[in-house]
Amino acid sequence: MIDFGVTERKAAELQQRMETCQLFEKDMEEKFVRSSGPGGQKVNKSSTCVLLTHRPSGLIVKMQKSRTQRLNRYYARRRLCEMLENQLLGKESPAAKRLNKIRKQKDRRRRRRPVS
Repeated sequence: MIDFGVTERKAAELQQRMETCQLFEKDMEEKFVRSSGPGGQKVNKSSTCVLLTHRPSGLIVKMQKSRTQRLNRYYARRRLCEMLENQLLGKESPAAKRLNKIRKQKDRRRRRRPVS
């Protein structure tokens, strides 16, 4: 298992999620590029941004959420799992369910709001 600089529980959860999505390390191409934006000299000199390509699906993830390369590798894999779930499951994916729940909440609030 790759050391992402996160707790063992989070790393195990990611590994489990990758297995359910049929996402394997051999199918991914990983590159490290320089980040942009805030962070100053550290960001300008080191290649902490992760560019992850999933060859079978053609999905590409560019992640520079953190200033550390290890954490960005974790976040990129997590995001790739989310994208694959959305593609495979459609309306049954966790992200789609979350959006549907928020949409229902907004509709309920809109109905309760008094007309002025």
